Amino acid sequence: MKRSVIVLLALGLLTACQEEVQIAKPDPTALTPESAGFYCQMTVLEHTGPKAQIHLTGNPFPFWFTQVRDAVAFKHNPEEPKNIAAIYVNDMDKAASWDDPGSENWIDVDVAWFVIGSTQVGGMGAPEAIPFGTEAGANAFAEENGGSVLRFADIPADYVLAPVELSSASQLNADNDTVGVKQ
Repeated sequence: MKRSVIVLLALGLLTACQEEVQIAKPDPTALTPESAGFYCQMTVLEHTGPKAQIHLTGNPFPFWFTQVRDAVAFKHNPEEPKNIAAIYVNDMDKAASWDDPGSENWIDVDVAWFVIGSTQVGGMGAPEAIPFGTEAGANAFAEENGGSVLRFADIPADYVLAPVELSSASQLNADNDTVGVKQ
């Protein structure tokens, strides 16, 4: 009887230790010039605005996103993996500017406040989900640029999955991409 209790206790402790390892979040990774967007495969640093990284269990490398909205879409898309260990976004409260959102100022999406529906578009020209480390920072941005302040879990799937009309700025960039190309 005594031996059975010891074995059960040991198995319980082993199970508890394994569960701890499985739920530990990986640390955010610093953005580098080699970081490429998951969907667009473009260099992430070449785009303005906040970025995101998603870490999957069993994968030591994060998936990078040139816009936060793309990471939100990844989370909502039923065709993408669901073994997400962590999602980090730039804290725009700590960003030098929109053009320089930072390479190491990452915050967990669950503590961030987001502004959606503002007049500010993301680095790929689509509406953005703009993350802030404080509710006050998000409210100040929304006051100046419009939009609603909410948490990550409250960002509607249709905000990131529905088709959007790209901004005139992104159209201008697309038009400029053809400059110098013989037709």
